[in-house]
Amino acid sequence: MASLNVGNLGEYLREQRRNAQLSLRQLADAAGVSNPYLSQIERGLRKPSAEVLQQVAKALRISAETLYVRAGILDAERDRDDVETRAVILADPSLNERQKQVLLQVYESFRKENGFGADADADTDVKADADAGLGADVDADAAVDGAETVKNPHS
Repeated sequence: MASLNVGNLGEYLREQRRNAQLSLRQLADAAGVSNPYLSQIERGLRKPSAEVLQQVAKALRISAETLYVRAGILDAERDRDDVETRAVILADPSLNERQKQVLLQVYESFRKENGFGADADADTDVKADADAGLGADVDADAAVDGAETVKNPHS
């Protein structure tokens, strides 16, 4: 447990909860965990499972992958830019869920095209996306359809 920075995870969760303007009790209810347990996680006294992190991420509408990295479940050095980019997209309040899914899929396809989406990494990313509730079932046609609906400011 020494290799895990659980305190940093707790501080991050508290910050995200406050940014979402949720009380500890509201987040605990939304994530399906007990209020005391969530409090202990925020204070760095408990190490949550990947399943609990997924539930909390869903309730906060943030990337479960980001929480996995902060908890030490995923390697913090593995594609840090990719994780941060995904987190920014998922946290953008100006996009709806469908737009976020399409944008993430287009982003991943460009990474693969440029040689950054190795098969092993892609399998991990798809699982992490599914865990985060991103719905990896968006196909290329849907991504193109979504991209075509973006208004051209020059027309």
